[in-house]
Amino acid sequence: MGGSSSTEPPRRVETAQQVVEQERKPTILHKPWRDVTWDESTKTKLMQSLKEYKPPVDFVPRARILLIGLVGAGKSSFFNSINSIFRGNITSQAEAGDMGTSLSLKYRTYKVKAGRGGQPLAFLLCDTMGLEQTANGGVKTEDIESILKGYIPNKYQFNPLQAMDTTGCQTGSRLPVQDRIHCVVYVIDATKLGIMPEGMKNKIDEIRKKTKYHEVPLMVLLTKVDKACPLVEKDLRNVYRSCYIKDLIDKVHQSLGIPLLNVLPVKNYSHELELNDTCDILLLTAMQKMLNFADSSFDNWEEDTE
Repeated sequence: MGGSSSTEPPRRVETAQQVVEQERKPTILHKPWRDVTWDESTKTKLMQSLKEYKPPVDFVPRARILLIGLVGAGKSSFFNSINSIFRGNITSQAEAGDMGTSLSLKYRTYKVKAGRGGQPLAFLLCDTMGLEQTANGGVKTEDIESILKGYIPNKYQFNPLQAMDTTGCQTGSRLPVQDRIHCVVYVIDATKLGIMPEGMKNKIDEIRKKTKYHEVPLMVLLTKVDKACPLVEKDLRNVYRSCYIKDLIDKVHQSLGIPLLNVLPVKNYSHELELNDTCDILLLTAMQKMLNFADSSFDNWEEDTE
């Protein structure tokens, strides 16, 4: 009796990689987990709030926001993006890129002006050399602490092999509050969150301990969210409806011990030629949050001096 061939199609065997990709497949929530009104009036209100901001301590002219993070995370690009919004066109004052080593070799404090030729706003964005996992690469954690204390001047050239000598610097209560850092923002590339080396995690934890010791608020800026989730890349307004982005923010919260409300997703301007209201709203919201945290730092300082 001759055998008969089966007409049943061959079963599709999924590889382990395909199973993982299926599990990672992003989904959209029906209701956003953070409510945002994506219109021009929201952007206008945020811009006006930042223009009107003044530090609560009279003799401090500007709040200082320190941006730290791995090489290529988007520190310099964040300043360029905020500056672009207030200029009304794309700018690139701070050198930015995705090189393997840091492009920011100096400590730089950047002012944002209220329009072309306008007055500087009452905050500074302070950019540092990028963090690297090697002991002799990137900015040293000792230099980060010196920046927190107000020791390091604008345009100081970092030395990855040796931290700044602070022997002759003022100490304790004599430190001028206007020169100190009032909020630290750890900038993380959302596409690389899951591949952070252990040595880098240790450096970040050390910095977190120093910010806590000096009572400087710490928040996280999660950049490149459009590249991390295709549904967000398709429409940036999906950022607070994306399950994947929500999970990333939760991972940051769990791994760094930072409250969920202190983690803000953004998309920096990189290749665009024109501004976009949705992108601007995310960026301005993050900037406003930084200044709210800076105010908490001033409150702590005033309590300590009473």
